[in-house]
Formats: sequence, structure tokens, C-alpha cells
Amino acid sequence: MEKEKLLEILGQAKAIIQDSHIVYTSGKHGSAYVNKDAIYPHTTLTSDLTLAMAKLFSEKQIDVVVAPVIGGVILSQWIAFHLTQLSGKEVLGVYAEKSEQAPGFELKRGYGKLVEGKNVLVVEDILNTGGSIKKVVEMLQPLNTNIVGVAAICNRGNVKAEDLGVSELKSLLDVQLDAWSEQDCPLCKNDVPINVEVGKGALYLAAKQK
Repeated sequence: MEKEKLLEILGQAKAIIQDSHIVYTSGKHGSAYVNKDAIYPHTTLTSDLTLAMAKLFSEKQIDVVVAPVIGGVILSQWIAFHLTQLSGKEVLGVYAEKSEQAPGFELKRGYGKLVEGKNVLVVEDILNTGGSIKKVVEMLQPLNTNIVGVAAICNRGNVKAEDLGVSELKSLLDVQLDAWSEQDCPLCKNDVPINVEVGKGALYLAAKQK
């Protein structure tokens, strides 16, 4: 998918937020945000995006698509559907959940048996630090899976394949967004209100009030 077309889709869904005060999952602050949750209610736009993601790895003989919850559930289903259509064989879509016993992720609901020994594509919406996806990759490795790569809508953290422990990382859009620590944030210094509608702004303010 051409960058202009992707930006058009994101624009239609009002998924690009600029000139705001965002608290990212990493805890850093910034002025821009790619709101993937604004895309998912629009099924045609979601289908277009996930078809483009599926095509990035359509030659890899993928058996299963795996993604972390929550937004990744939607991606895994759509990308598996498009890979099934492109390859002519069924590609499964499953999701990894936060482990209750230890830090990281686990495959519940019998999904672990579906990925053992299979060619697996790991997918994510927005890559910030890549921490969540790396944990999913680490979870899959003991299951004798062949992880063919990672696909993302947007890589905004300059994440590399080697950072995730995979051989290949492809994204539809690579962007560099400014991110500052709370202490260095110019928006904080200028008392710009924090956006509580997206990102971790609401949680950040709630923690401040305790």
C-alpha cells in the first residue's frame, strides 16, 4: 500500500491526532498519536489495511497469525482471512493474552496446540518500543514455531527486527514522533492539558492524584 493511500485511510477514520499532549504506553509524552482504535469500527477501512499487511508476507506459507490482545485480536482475524484468500488454504487467526502467573503472554483456550510446529506471523497495530511483541515472540519460541516475521500498521519507534528477535519486520508506515520524559516534556512545562481520550493520559492523571 502506498503511503499516500494509507494516510488517506487514517485520515478518513480520524486516526491521526496532532497538536495534542499525549501520554504514551511507554510513559513518555508527545504531541501526536496514531489512534488505531478509530480505524476498527470501519470494517472496509480495516479490511483494506489488513489486506495490505497480509500482502507483505503472502509468499511465506503462513499457517497461523498471532497477535496480542486487545486490538491485535481484530488484526489477527482479518489478516488470517486475507491470507486464506490469497493462498487458497486456511490460515488460522489466534491471540495471546496477558499471563496471570508471570510477566508476558500466554496462549489460552487451546490455541497453543494450534501453533506448535507451524509457520507463524506475529502482527501488531502500532510499534512503540516493541516490548509487547517481543514478549509474544518469546512466548512462541518454546513451541517449536517458525516465526516468519512481524507485520505492523505503523512503526513509530524505529523498532528493528533484531530488537524483536525475528528475521523480518515490515510495517505499512514508518514515522518518527517526538517523545519526551515527563521531566523534559515541553508541553508539561507550558501547562498544556493532557489528552485523556487516547493513550494513557487518564491513567497518568489518576496516578498523579493519588
